[in-house]
Amino acid sequence: MGVDAFSIRAPRRERSSDPLWSQASDAILEQIESQELTAGAKLPPERELCAQLDISRVTLRKALSHLVDQGILTASHGRGWFVAQPVAAREWPNDLESFTTTAHRKHMRPSSLVLRQTVEAASLDEADRLGVPAGTPLLHLERVRLLNDVRIAVDRTIIAAALVPALATADFGSASLFEALRAQGIELSRSMATIEARSADKELADRLEIEPGAPVLVLDQTIHAPDQRPLLASTVEYSGERYRLRTTLASSNDAPRR
Repeated sequence: MGVDAFSIRAPRRERSSDPLWSQASDAILEQIESQELTAGAKLPPERELCAQLDISRVTLRKALSHLVDQGILTASHGRGWFVAQPVAAREWPNDLESFTTTAHRKHMRPSSLVLRQTVEAASLDEADRLGVPAGTPLLHLERVRLLNDVRIAVDRTIIAAALVPALATADFGSASLFEALRAQGIELSRSMATIEARSADKELADRLEIEPGAPVLVLDQTIHAPDQRPLLASTVEYSGERYRLRTTLASSNDAPRR
């Protein structure tokens, strides 16, 4: 649907105690949702939006900026306002859950572009991470992870090749690594993880189709078996604009008392 059909009813000032910019923001969001505008769709020019909403450009920009903060819109200098790419929210840390399972729980379609799937000798650092001798054959699996065909992250994983030989030829364009391991009777018990913010270098930016220097969220983890042996190690670099980690914290005062 083109922007010519984008028509918004002006806020009824006398019937709401909300600020005018907030009413305008709600009206724009309602129109976006009612038209089911897809990611990348462009909104009408500011002049047209101001006329439809009967508000000033200052008020309009505050409303639009609020929608940017909420992840609904993006702004492009000199080009206008656009519907943002989808953002996947991940509850963290609740359980040890695969990217595929998270996507299905959020009613999104996961897929992967396999960049590397080779068996190579472990370097000293890789051997140290997995607790194996240097030179041990490791499966190196590198994938671009997508949700609804939008590039979300680059995932680099290493695992002892002898653990599950079939993984070396598995189709990880659609298959889940966690599910493949569990299908072979390998139980994943716990993950030791660190999270930090970085900026994307050119190689990562190209793979995620974002600008160099854009923020990325880096999850570095080692997953252990029930007997505490390291099973696999991975580094996942998420686009900061497309992925969000969310958790719930409680005051110690709310803890049960005996």
